[in-house]
Amino acid sequence: MTVPPLPTIMIEPLVRAALLEDLGRAGDITTDAIVPSHARGRTALVARQPGTVAGLDCALLAFRLIDPEVKAEVARPDGSTVAKGETIATISGPTRGILTGERVALNFLCHLSGIASMAAAVVRSIAGTRARLVCTRKTTPGLRAVQKYAVRVGGGFNHRFGLDDGVLIKDNHIAAAGSLEEAVARARAAIGHLVKIELEVDTMAQLEKALALRLDAVLLDNMSNDEMRRAVAMVAGRLVTEASGGITPASAPAIAATGVDLLSSGALTHSVTALDIGLDWR
Repeated sequence: MTVPPLPTIMIEPLVRAALLEDLGRAGDITTDAIVPSHARGRTALVARQPGTVAGLDCALLAFRLIDPEVKAEVARPDGSTVAKGETIATISGPTRGILTGERVALNFLCHLSGIASMAAAVVRSIAGTRARLVCTRKTTPGLRAVQKYAVRVGGGFNHRFGLDDGVLIKDNHIAAAGSLEEAVARARAAIGHLVKIELEVDTMAQLEKALALRLDAVLLDNMSNDEMRRAVAMVAGRLVTEASGGITPASAPAIAATGVDLLSSGALTHSVTALDIGLDWR
């Protein structure tokens, strides 16, 4: 599935802020001192390890915001699987612009490609099951839109984008309301007809109560695989079932085999390792 790129108006504020942070109060004093203003160069974004590309638009925008004359020839767009040593894009133009934009461009490209690569690994590990991989709200402040985009590029799907697009009742909500039933009743009375309600459950007793409350989904939080298998059987297709906790490429196949509909992973965005990508001079 081809994932549509994010509109420039969404990513430009993020890239612009990163560049301003890097440029500080005096600009790139190293490059400006060493490189003549008329110098031109040709470089390549090269994968140092295999993975899935994401965030190329952010990277290329970083160069263009520094100098609009910097041009790119894209060889492996977002969603591409790359091998070690493979060229992702060739960057050419004013040398100062290339060198000044390099770090911010790589920060976005390496980080988002790391997310896409991790998502792709989990998606491959659960191929043949009914389960879908979804991310969470455990994102880096300010980067949620691009991180969730990278999950989609890797073949995953998105959970809530924020607190305003779905109800997820957790243990602290239940404690604040006084009971599970009261929390659900208050939520249902307050929301619109298009908003879905999901409930986090830790035990079979909670799940049994949830099944009587006409919910849309249940989050099976940190249950063992045996417990999840029993929970899926108890739900019997009446609700969407979501497994949460410890989702990795190694653990995902067994969790997906329990029959759950969704595997949600916060690690996709909060603990992922960047994909090693470098800028090589040509």
